[in-house]
Amino acid sequence: MVQVNRQRLWDRLMALAEIGRQPDGGVTRLAFTPEWRQAKEHVAGFMREAGLEVREDAVGNLIGRWPGRRPELPVVLTGSHLDSVFHGGNFDGPLGVLAAVEALQTLRENGLETDHPVEVVSFTDEEGARFRFGMTGSRAVAGTLTAEELEHRDADGVSIAEAMRAYGLEPGAFREAARSKGSVKAYVELHIEQGRVLENAGLAVGVVSGMAGPLWLRFTVEGEAGHAGATPMNLRRDPLVGAAAIVQAIEAECRRRAHTVGTVGQLEVHPGGVNIIPGRVAFTLDLRDVDEAERDAAEAAILAEARAVCGARGLRLTVETLQRIPPVPCAPAIQGIIGDACGQLGLPSMTLVSGAGHDGMQLRDLCPVGMIFVRSKDGISHDPAEYTSPEDCAAGADVLMHTLLQLASEAVRI
Repeated sequence: MVQVNRQRLWDRLMALAEIGRQPDGGVTRLAFTPEWRQAKEHVAGFMREAGLEVREDAVGNLIGRWPGRRPELPVVLTGSHLDSVFHGGNFDGPLGVLAAVEALQTLRENGLETDHPVEVVSFTDEEGARFRFGMTGSRAVAGTLTAEELEHRDADGVSIAEAMRAYGLEPGAFREAARSKGSVKAYVELHIEQGRVLENAGLAVGVVSGMAGPLWLRFTVEGEAGHAGATPMNLRRDPLVGAAAIVQAIEAECRRRAHTVGTVGQLEVHPGGVNIIPGRVAFTLDLRDVDEAERDAAEAAILAEARAVCGARGLRLTVETLQRIPPVPCAPAIQGIIGDACGQLGLPSMTLVSGAGHDGMQLRDLCPVGMIFVRSKDGISHDPAEYTSPEDCAAGADVLMHTLLQLASEAVRI
């Protein structure tokens, strides 16, 4: 079977990794920064080398198009993103973009063509590291991005709209990036797993069955501040002790379920003095499951326990929903095509879920979605130590290439 040029793919990954390289380790390429622009220009050059038609849409998504035999047919989309978190790794995002470019270049070099057009997309600001609002480009393509969301601001007070304008885009034109229903046949993305499931199984490649939907809650527990020495233990209404009990309840509830995960990532204690009993504590919960009913049942159980804890301790509880994104199942037909490609390439694979969010989640109502995972060393991601071997990168790119070949065949229905 035709296989990608492993060395070329690896060389491009390593070249891209130098853009935004930090002196103390890792890569920082935030949306609408000079580093992000440089990375896009670099990849646009690779796209042209691959024979693709290159353009940028109204929100800065970089697109390389392979017209196919019948360019009027619905397009097959593939890709990922080039922006990073602060001090991120070399593979989260770039692998999906560069492997897609490599796949189409290899097909062209071997005289193979598709019926449907195929477009490689580097989506704008998947990570959301700069503006604390992610997946801007894929939301725009899906037609769900709003003008209000472009007002999210970075640490310096610059809004997404202002950053777009400084970059050379017109924020008011963002709706022009939207794709119409029926214009996209399918979306498939290659990504590093960012976990240890494949590594523990000794496998290079996995077929993703679905993406867990994140539910973000912010708990505020209020009690009574007091002197640390002068207030007896039996007279205290300490919100931090109550919050600690809720956090333990979160862990216990998630542990008893098959796929639910819960993370308390932020904790704020007020007033924060060494010798002061706190008066107010706020913390966040990131709750995820690929099964929405399971996730919501876990949420209900956690909230019930939190109310019980606060009621017993004389504390006031308020809970705010920050975001609620439904889980996204991957299309069974695309899962089957990916699995067949693995088999034809002699690559043992397994089915697994994605606990992380990806641009495909935003495209769920636009087209069928599929994902391919490749092994992550030690499960590390969003870190300079993030690593996927050249062999595994190439294996994933091979599976992607043969998946695209099938998806872009007029005979294949999704």
